[in-house]
Amino acid sequence: MRIVVDAMGGDHAPANVVAGVVAAVKEFPVTITLVGMGDRVKTELSKYSYPDNKIEILHASEVVDMDDNPMDVIRKKKDSSIAVGINLLKQPGYDAFVSAGNTGAVVAAATLYLRMIEGVDRPGIGLVIPQVNGYAFLIDVGANAEPKPEHLCQYGHMARAYMRGVMGVQNPTVGLVNIGQEEGKGSGFDKQAYQLLQEKVPNFVGNVEPNQVFTNKADCIVCSGFVGNVIIKMSEGLMESAATVLKREIKKNPFAVLGAFLMMGALKGVKKHADYSEYGGAPLLGVNGIVMKSHGRSSPKAIKNAIRATMREVEHNILEEMKTAVVS
Repeated sequence: MRIVVDAMGGDHAPANVVAGVVAAVKEFPVTITLVGMGDRVKTELSKYSYPDNKIEILHASEVVDMDDNPMDVIRKKKDSSIAVGINLLKQPGYDAFVSAGNTGAVVAAATLYLRMIEGVDRPGIGLVIPQVNGYAFLIDVGANAEPKPEHLCQYGHMARAYMRGVMGVQNPTVGLVNIGQEEGKGSGFDKQAYQLLQEKVPNFVGNVEPNQVFTNKADCIVCSGFVGNVIIKMSEGLMESAATVLKREIKKNPFAVLGAFLMMGALKGVKKHADYSEYGGAPLLGVNGIVMKSHGRSSPKAIKNAIRATMREVEHNILEEMKTAVVS
């Protein structure tokens, strides 16, 4: 299996990307093509020992910055690590692409170069999220801020295919993010989306209120990219703020410090369950290729786990499963 990795994508590239790739090839049965500025990538790789035959470098002369306009990237940076890397998927022998770079540029390049699978109009970024028991799949979290109701219906089909094929859930339930549980809640858009999901997507369980997103109400949760992005970023901020407040309050009381020490194992378990780096990335679904988008702040651990998650998609032939699910 060969996975293409954007060496220049992310806030700490290429250092974190290269470190994550080296860890991945040591642990997993995978070969990596690192795409980026060759001299900088070679400098980072020289810091590590690794099997020489498991990492290759493909030079790309341009770098996409996080604040670059996606369409400008497509028009003016055709030799960027994102453009070159995604284009490789059209050649035999390259199975998937991973990037922690500019989300808009990754979505635009994948849509333009790979095209959409039959039955899907717009791509969506999905994310495996922790729930009280197990995990759910939230889509969209940023690719399509203003979808049509039928796009959410397509997301429902793709999310079910992902949960079946990659996560092993036999008959996944599907829910729609809304401001209330009743069928008539929300805007005209929400009502139309509800009707389509009810008619066309198997095992639809109705609306999911924001306070139910992490409570096992549904295995697959669909929403607009705007709403999904707000949910994810608010959740990240809440977790970080809660951790800061908890540490501050514990330090005020010696007995609290002792209690925290005794609870260390449980606290580590909670942190691991909620840590995005454990999942590594968010698959871009709907395009005719396997593309994984990692967090811009990805650590080496997150990059390694993004590669692992991407390998699962390839192993389970998720692209073909999705094509079948959408058109059936």
